[in-house]
Amino acid sequence: MAPRTPYKVAILFRGNDETRRTATPANSRFHRVFEALAELGIEAVPAVYADDIVDEVRDQLLAFDGVLVWVDPIHEGMNRAVLDPMLRDVAARGTWVSAHPDTILKMGVKEVLFRTKHLGWGTDTYLYRTAAEFRAAFPARLGSAGPRVLKQNRGNGGQGVWKVESLAAGTVRVLHAQRGSVPEEMRLDDFMTRCEAYLTPDGCVLDQAFQKRLPDGMIRCYMGADKVVGYGHQFIKALIPPPPEGPDSPEAQPGPRIMHGADAAPFQALRVKMETEWVPGMMATLGLDAGSLPIIWDADFLYGPRTASGEDTYVLCEINVSSVFAIPDQAPAAIARLVLARSRGAAASAVP
Repeated sequence: MAPRTPYKVAILFRGNDETRRTATPANSRFHRVFEALAELGIEAVPAVYADDIVDEVRDQLLAFDGVLVWVDPIHEGMNRAVLDPMLRDVAARGTWVSAHPDTILKMGVKEVLFRTKHLGWGTDTYLYRTAAEFRAAFPARLGSAGPRVLKQNRGNGGQGVWKVESLAAGTVRVLHAQRGSVPEEMRLDDFMTRCEAYLTPDGCVLDQAFQKRLPDGMIRCYMGADKVVGYGHQFIKALIPPPPEGPDSPEAQPGPRIMHGADAAPFQALRVKMETEWVPGMMATLGLDAGSLPIIWDADFLYGPRTASGEDTYVLCEINVSSVFAIPDQAPAAIARLVLARSRGAAASAVP
């Protein structure tokens, strides 16, 4: 049964005047999502966002039943400081928003790694909210526990993610996760001063053990609400020193992300853990219900130490909620089904 007619959804992404003037479902990078929604009888249109037209975009979104948002937290000097209050206002007026900014602040930030470290996806993890906490604890931890990875609370594309190794006489070797970075050697005190920029009133620094199996690749587990919809496996190069040819050489570039469906045999143990243990545990810890989970999100895993019987373990290194793309071939249909389910729920709640 198709949703009430018309059920209208906007797909929101950042752009400029030219993008806003010319955007159509067919020329959008989300064209497969538009197609999947149309197949289920849902009307979907692009909504192009920029901070200087926030009021215009707000008025546009209020004409829709729902909004699917694809906007990175940090992009070319821009952030979501203007966007998020507008989306909260739109949601408060009755349009459902996925992912809602409040949900992002619970599960789409690095702090979630600390709050959920007791789950089976956790590892040796600490959190610093102030410069005093950071300076009191991190040097000793680095000296005793081996290489660490520091992460700012909110970012993307490797911004604010550092591998830190202790050297002699109070010096460290650091490597930024952003593409094109090279190792630097500096005084630990100077590096910590650099990181204090992340300790804003709503920020923090997340401290995790470096995972030795990083060269084995990263598994991106794509989720439609609380169910796995696919995977992406990629041999990443972030936090791995570049070869002698330099950070721009072909050898320094990450491998392609190989997409797999939810039923892919190599990842079924991970699927069971996600659907039956880890996501329910995360929801309970963060105070989320199934209806507030994003329509599409992903959890990035590194391989942890193998068990005594040789089985893989997995360590969560990030949850992406703000802008999850590219996605597996199966994901657009899953997104459309979840939107349809929400449309039916909205229609049912409107019946006296």
